Amino acid sequence: MRVGLYPGTFDPITLGHIDIIRRSAQLVDRLVIGVAINRDKGPLFSLEERVAMVEAECAALSEETGTEIVSHPFENLLIHCAQDVGASVIFRGLRAVADFEYEYQMVGMNRAMDDTIETVFLMAEARHQAIASKLVKEIARLGGDIHKFVTPEVEKALRNRLP
Repeated sequence: MRVGLYPGTFDPITLGHIDIIRRSAQLVDRLVIGVAINRDKGPLFSLEERVAMVEAECAALSEETGTEIVSHPFENLLIHCAQDVGASVIFRGLRAVADFEYEYQMVGMNRAMDDTIETVFLMAEARHQAIASKLVKEIARLGGDIHKFVTPEVEKALRNRLP
């Protein structure tokens, strides 16, 4: 069984994330969505809320792709999380050159710690390349339209959370 890991903070999960999840799920038998606790980022949503959003958004994707998709909160090193869930591949989404530079360094460090786990980069679809959770939250906070960036359920959660 091929197990993949797609990690992120998902604060909140966006259509860009969902695109990468859908495409990753087509490449493995089981896809684990690693929801990073990441206290340093000061997430808007609690870990439990982020996991619930990921699970709600991935339920239909699991049926659509025929791949088991599960969430897994983690606070340890990414490579340790991958080992914990039995992943042989880590999926990372890329939006721009700046993403690649950071991710390239991460791959080198992860390979040094465990060279049996591959990293696969997936380019975001063109219509999703500008989407970042941080920007979506800022647009929502300032009263902007975010329906092109998140699902209706996530938009509702954001509107309910923000003043």
